[in-house]
Amino acid sequence: MTDHPLGVVVQGSLSQGLEVRLHSDVSVEQMRVGKFLVVQGVRSRFFCLLTDVSLGTANPRILANPPSFQDTFMRDVLAGSATYGNVELAPMLMFTPKEEEDNTPSEPENTSLGSFQAQTNADIELLPVKTIPTHFSQVYEASERDFRAVFGWEDDPTRRNFAIGKPLDMDVPICIDLDRFVERSNGVFGKSGTGKSFLTRLLISGIIRKQAAVNLMFDMHSEYGWEAMKEGKEVSTVKGLRQLFPGQVEIYTLDPESTKRRGVSDAQELYLSYDQIQIEDIRLVGHELGISEASLDNANILEAEYGKSWIMQLLNMTNEDIKLFCQEKQGHAGSIMSLQRKLMRLDNLKYLRTACPHNYINQVLESLDAGKHVVIEFGSQSNMLSYMLATNMITRRIHGSYVKKAERFLQTKSPSDRPRQLVITIEEAHRFLDSKIVHQTIFGTIAREMRKYFVTLLIVDQRPSGIDNEVMSQVGTRITCLLNDEKDIDAIFTGVSGGQNLRSVLAKLDSKQQALILGHAVPMPVVIRTRAYDQQFYAEIGETDWSQLPDEEVFAAAQTARAELGF
Repeated sequence: MTDHPLGVVVQGSLSQGLEVRLHSDVSVEQMRVGKFLVVQGVRSRFFCLLTDVSLGTANPRILANPPSFQDTFMRDVLAGSATYGNVELAPMLMFTPKEEEDNTPSEPENTSLGSFQAQTNADIELLPVKTIPTHFSQVYEASERDFRAVFGWEDDPTRRNFAIGKPLDMDVPICIDLDRFVERSNGVFGKSGTGKSFLTRLLISGIIRKQAAVNLMFDMHSEYGWEAMKEGKEVSTVKGLRQLFPGQVEIYTLDPESTKRRGVSDAQELYLSYDQIQIEDIRLVGHELGISEASLDNANILEAEYGKSWIMQLLNMTNEDIKLFCQEKQGHAGSIMSLQRKLMRLDNLKYLRTACPHNYINQVLESLDAGKHVVIEFGSQSNMLSYMLATNMITRRIHGSYVKKAERFLQTKSPSDRPRQLVITIEEAHRFLDSKIVHQTIFGTIAREMRKYFVTLLIVDQRPSGIDNEVMSQVGTRITCLLNDEKDIDAIFTGVSGGQNLRSVLAKLDSKQQALILGHAVPMPVVIRTRAYDQQFYAEIGETDWSQLPDEEVFAAAQTARAELGF
């Protein structure tokens, strides 16, 4: 915080924010929405977010006859008194000395800026804003010390902090508390092309690096595992999590041929079987398959008769078999025949088998239990039917396993029985969390449970308005890139107090590499310029354990390094 004040508080309220009049020597063009300012009160400093900028005049007659643009003398005379700039501030936090307030001080308090700067972080307490500063309190730019007091620093030995970016106008890292981040479900939102996947990769890299949780990523477009295309005119790639953390990340694939074509040599195959599909899974993809509620009701009759093998039994039935079954079991022949026709589309899914001698989901669980982070790639099987079915089937079984582990831990209280915190990443999240089906899917259950069974979601989506309001209210931390649709913007601020003040901030974000972060993992909403996902990031975050890599990957990495050096 510099010693030069930018303006003074002229009016405001706790609910509507503060109005600040800029001093005559401060140009309104210096003020940008999303900037951080500090208001020096009598007792406290108020850490504030700039939410709006406006122009004002002392006399409306000036606007009727404005001075010529070439008349710089008259413009200078009017500036600061007859014409001025205003900014709107939303107070977010208070820096308050820990000593109890003396109601009748014998000496006037030293309220100068230096008196606050002289105190250490141990002497200052961060509190939610419960009041506002007095009239004519001075306003200053926030300093690096203020940011560190609020957001901490990445190398803090007492917390798992991760630098996600920097403020728009300062070169100081903004950190999120990963322990608080992983204990609730979180969301990365933004319209297409704003960098959601890069942001998600940043976050997961931080979680892996700081060992805050294990990750299970359903990689719809094969962007997280080995490498991903970098946006821009030139064709280039960026490293995936397997390249950054070769000893800690495992790749499973539902389409081995596609994975091999992209040069990933050590991905493990993953297959599912028809007898693992439950009616809940069919209900989730009912819209994609065109299955009616009547057909699902009859599916229950089939499952009651044939158990886990009900789908295979249905697919092998003739029309006569179906009619005979309906006479005996009170089913509806037309609905069952329709269900049979719709389920035949499942034959096109490469990863589905009539029966699997090996339980691949247990293999994924063993990897997670060992502390490995798992990326499940879909390759050519990335259509919505395929993605939603496989994701739901795998997640339901993994969640069931975690419920048993959590219940055992609650019984024994033994640290060795405590499950590893698990974060499950899903894309196109509104497909799983739509209000029509959310109460019947495993993802709605996980989102509402918070950390009860040590499983949370990281939802990545471009249409937050499609997510059920109850689920959105449970999303702990929201990292939001640019959104244009009013419904989507409204959804971001579901359950957020003071959301109206932040709407203008969100609407003014750039389309690339900027995001608004608010919620459980940060002490206050903050607009950041996101950390670059580049060679410097690789060096700072990654792990290179060549002994863990196959010879082909070591050779490929060496070739890449030679190319980057120009050999």
